[in-house]
Amino acid sequence: MTNETTNAVSLSADEIERYARHIVLRDVGGPGQLKLKRARVLAIGAGGLGAPLLQYLAAAGIGTLGIVDDDVVSLSNLQRQIIHGTPDVGTPKVDSAAAAIARLNPHVNVICHRERVTADNVRALVAGYDVVADGSDNFATRYAVADACFYERKPLVTAALGTFDASLTTLRPFERGPDGTPNPTYRCLFPSPPPPGTVPTCEEAGILGALPGVMGSLMALEVIRAIVGFGEPLVGKLLMVDARSMRFEMLTYGWDPDNPLNGTAALTAG
Repeated sequence: MTNETTNAVSLSADEIERYARHIVLRDVGGPGQLKLKRARVLAIGAGGLGAPLLQYLAAAGIGTLGIVDDDVVSLSNLQRQIIHGTPDVGTPKVDSAAAAIARLNPHVNVICHRERVTADNVRALVAGYDVVADGSDNFATRYAVADACFYERKPLVTAALGTFDASLTTLRPFERGPDGTPNPTYRCLFPSPPPPGTVPTCEEAGILGALPGVMGSLMALEVIRAIVGFGEPLVGKLLMVDARSMRFEMLTYGWDPDNPLNGTAALTAG
């Protein structure tokens, strides 16, 4: 982005009032709010995690929100996917989410990608955005998105849900840590997906409805921190939440020299 383009972005009087509580924050202020307005964020999924994620990013003033989802709203979604309502049943989730965002904040540009993430389209999807937030519900998509973000050099905020538990981390494996070691990849944390059928789906096992709301909000916070540049991102850290005991724990993980993306063999070949 050129200085000319950057300087051309400004906040209207309406936006200054709308984001007043951000602007008075020392760690955000006017410059931080302008960063949010210039940012392009891609949300993978408009379901349980995507619903609060998208609403809080829209409320925060993200300039462009991309939404990837090929599903339609069903009645069973509404126990947790709060960006949708009863009249939206049968509507494509990207359209329902876009309409909700427009009601919440007309200053946000929404780009709908009504398609399923595949190995063939994922790099093209993430390439046009600054930050990617993955709230998908299957391992194939998570691995595809994480690999694509590595190759396209895009920060990735990714979360996963269980029945009463959840986790959240940030990936920047195209960068190095303070000690010069490469940052870990998703494959450093989870080298391979579990065998098919070993992890029950949400439909099979159920899920506590408010839990995606907590985790989607935390995803939005992590995205905002990445864009504005305050705080320490969850790189090499896995935040784990247990809703039964209301326990939050942090697990640290590091770079695996055997991982196929930025492991020793890959770096030597590169």
